[in-house]
Amino acid sequence: MKITIGRSDKADFPELSLLDIDLKVDSGAYTSSIHCTNIQEIILKDELHVQFTLLDPTHPLFNNTIFKTKKYTSKAVKSSNGITEIRFLIATEIIIFGQQFPIELTLTERKEMKFPILLGRKFLKKKFIIDTTKKNLSYKLKNKNECAL
Repeated sequence: MKITIGRSDKADFPELSLLDIDLKVDSGAYTSSIHCTNIQEIILKDELHVQFTLLDPTHPLFNNTIFKTKKYTSKAVKSSNGITEIRFLIATEIIIFGQQFPIELTLTERKEMKFPILLGRKFLKKKFIIDTTKKNLSYKLKNKNECAL
């Protein structure tokens, strides 16, 4: 059975040390993305890695942690302004509606955007139905369950 998700919510990304981070549900986007800065490929021990800092100093959850991973690929992505760019894509985990799901995120600078994370169709399909009149359904459920403990 599919879960109803609203137009925006909050979720946890444990591998990225992010809790209750704002996200926008975007059925117009195919891939999901996360706001990063200082995104670059580096060589560590003769292997290519992607290195990035999540968010930016103006975001309340910014912690200046530099992440590095060799589990990544590159992908051509057409942005909302119609320009195609090559982005790095990482695999991680999201916790939403009390469930953990694998998710792929492209790394991109979204400083000017209200939401640091976009959930695209690839993640949403076969799991969720979008109700644009609602928001924070997962976050409200999480808080309700925590209060019940």
